[in-house]
Amino acid sequence: MAFTGVRKLVLDIPKGLPILARSHWLKEAEPVLKPAAQLVGKQTVDVAIVGGGFVGLWTALAIKAERPSARVIILEKDVCGGGASGRNGGFAMSWWPKISTLLKVGGRDEALRLASESQNAIAELGRFCVQNQIDAHFTQGGWLWTATNEAQRDSWLGTVDACSRLGKKPFQILDASEVARRTGSSVHKAGIFEASNATVQPALLVRGIRRVALERGIEIYENTAVQTLETGSPAVLTTREGEVRATAVVIATNAWSMAVPELARLITPVSSAIVVTEAIPERLRSIGWTGGESITDSQLMVGYYRTTRDGRIVYGKGTGALQRGGYISKVFSRDPDAERLAEFDFRHAYPALNDVKLVDSWAGPIDRTYDSLPVFGTLKDANHISYGIGWSGNGVAPSFLGGKVLAALALGLKNEWASCALVNRVCRTFPPEPVRFIGGTLVRNAVLRKEQAEAHGNTPTWLDVRLSNLAPSGLEDKS
Repeated sequence: MAFTGVRKLVLDIPKGLPILARSHWLKEAEPVLKPAAQLVGKQTVDVAIVGGGFVGLWTALAIKAERPSARVIILEKDVCGGGASGRNGGFAMSWWPKISTLLKVGGRDEALRLASESQNAIAELGRFCVQNQIDAHFTQGGWLWTATNEAQRDSWLGTVDACSRLGKKPFQILDASEVARRTGSSVHKAGIFEASNATVQPALLVRGIRRVALERGIEIYENTAVQTLETGSPAVLTTREGEVRATAVVIATNAWSMAVPELARLITPVSSAIVVTEAIPERLRSIGWTGGESITDSQLMVGYYRTTRDGRIVYGKGTGALQRGGYISKVFSRDPDAERLAEFDFRHAYPALNDVKLVDSWAGPIDRTYDSLPVFGTLKDANHISYGIGWSGNGVAPSFLGGKVLAALALGLKNEWASCALVNRVCRTFPPEPVRFIGGTLVRNAVLRKEQAEAHGNTPTWLDVRLSNLAPSGLEDKS
């Protein structure tokens, strides 16, 4: 049968630099990286997956679990864990903080199912690590959603109320003294606690999943950028040294999905920066932050922080930096301005640790959607090419579910994952360039000014408040 409407997509973003600076996580996990071989020559496969991070790896494993005989290949531009999957804060979170958005997207029953499945995914992630002997430092110490100034207080009430109306109570409301005690800082004025959440060392996790994938017969080629994708049947993917013909293709390239025109309007790449302290286990014990909790404040440009097995604090900040044209430039690898913002927030949250040295820092890209939930689907006139993008900074645990969705789409299954509310949903899109960059920068700067004013107990300007209201929603649905 003839296949009409064949397109040739360029997937290697112009000016899309490789990651230049390795994260603390990846340097700790594998000091001397041993990448898989590059693809050379021609291959014919059942499923080709573009991107070897969490989403691509979980998808490959889900396909092999469903169809063991399938030949599955992963093509990774850098190394598995070199991009967002090895550069994040290592928070394994549920979708309960996004329950109000899930209700709008899928209605009561589907919202409950997806939120519950996302909570279960955290425990499944822990079991996967145990079963496959992956020491990813999985610690189910829960998550604290806090207020660090009066403007942030009670940001979570709408989310707690929405859960209560659904008959669910994933959150425990804590008084100010308990939040201060558990976080080790009196800067935290109020908060709620979700016990199911965990932390991981994300590079150890992604490299561990990679090992399991190889053991199960999945072929992985690293340092293999896909240059073009022809959407015919079979699809044809070209790399610098090779070519792959695939019955089905999965695009799992995070912020680099900006290369595909019909996906570029669904997401915008924004930066997040992370700083790491020297090991201070005794100091952590002295301030009382010993429960392994992950913590976020209630800023839109969120501060997110956790401790590590060797007694460090890893402090991240969603700084929201943009690049004109959506290019993945060096700002998404190292961004000194963003890293200074992260350090400022760390010093503000933990003034008792002002003498503690920072020993590493880096930045990374986030593929943000307007509502901060991912979107899945198939390309127009090419339902054998599927995608899962828009993880918005919360992909460590939900990507496990994303793998099930993308496996169902790639294999043409008719199940609850192929038909879930996040597939082919109608999303608010971002404007084209140059409006995206110019407008986004104006809004970002307004958010920075607004939240800096609030941090100092001042009232932000009317204009900054109005402009801030135009920003995409954050990690949580806030009141």
